[in-house]
Amino acid sequence: MQTAEAVIQPTTNSDQPQVSQAVLDIVRRGGLYALGEAYMRGEWTTPDLVGVMYRLVTCDPEISPSFSKLSPRFIKYVVMDRLVNSQIGRKAFEVAERHYDLGNDLFSQMLDKASMSYTCGYWRAAKTLEDAQVNKLDILCRKLMLRPGMRVLDIGCGWGNFAAYAASRYGVSVVGLTVSKEQAALARQRCAGLDVEIVLEDYQKYSGEFDRVVSIEMIEAVGRKNIPSFFAMVERCLKPQGLFALQVISAEIFSRHSATPLDQYILWLQRRIFPNGWLPTLPQLIDPARKGLVIEDLHNFSADYAKTLSAWDKNFNAAWPSLKEKYGDEFYRMWMYYLNGCEALFHARMVQLYQVVYSKGGVPGGYTAVR
Repeated sequence: MQTAEAVIQPTTNSDQPQVSQAVLDIVRRGGLYALGEAYMRGEWTTPDLVGVMYRLVTCDPEISPSFSKLSPRFIKYVVMDRLVNSQIGRKAFEVAERHYDLGNDLFSQMLDKASMSYTCGYWRAAKTLEDAQVNKLDILCRKLMLRPGMRVLDIGCGWGNFAAYAASRYGVSVVGLTVSKEQAALARQRCAGLDVEIVLEDYQKYSGEFDRVVSIEMIEAVGRKNIPSFFAMVERCLKPQGLFALQVISAEIFSRHSATPLDQYILWLQRRIFPNGWLPTLPQLIDPARKGLVIEDLHNFSADYAKTLSAWDKNFNAAWPSLKEKYGDEFYRMWMYYLNGCEALFHARMVQLYQVVYSKGGVPGGYTAVR
């Protein structure tokens, strides 16, 4: 099979990589979904995948990529999304089984060593990925105004990064929920000796009463139809005047107003990386304010995700020689299209990263925002 070379050396007039006609032809026939499948098969290659994806998702007029909004795949997704709730029962565990349970060997080498956080770091005054992830955990603790003795619910606790940090640094008791067996096992090891309970449970079936609730980039896995019930569960679990901190990836997708390149790339992500995923819109994040939760603060640091993804890329490539035999070349190309495509979207600011602080009934005297 002959491989199409997507990128030629940049011209003297631009730092942007040039995109070959072969790549544009794939995009014209099947969009960024087909481009990802072709990349996985090794049908095209490039030394600058982030640069190529950036030019495509921003519809750079110099290359004029052609995208078809109403593709059969897009129409099928929209119809099925209206008819089926893809996050009920066993389907709630699908993202864990297909993604988070890939192997702790992969994630432990790609993520930062200190916290093993698989979410956006906070890069203000940070020079390393480790610094950025600790910054993120600490700013969430400060936004939640944690005090010793408080009970905290962590919805989607991952490998226990927030639970371990909050319990050890702020003296709180944490219950962490996850649907991943691999995450639960390692989280319990990492939180040993701390006042932390890791529960392998779907959040929809859990109940309890807590002073604080936190959820760090888990809401993207609940599905569009379940966003209202997610916030209802948070509201039920919070004590009066309690605080909820949400870190969330947000974008307008699969609508009349959404960007076609973004929709096509998300369809590929749903098939290959995050099954049944959904990115909430800003109106969906504001809607809980009408139903018992008060928005106290909204913090946008989307540009920090491009830096985080770039750091994961470097770690993953450095570790690849030890992972290659287990995962194989097709997995490598899939993972690079995932990491580099997402980085391009954040560079283009087509996708946002928010931290939102809600209170149950309002903070007496007002809330002081933390940065």
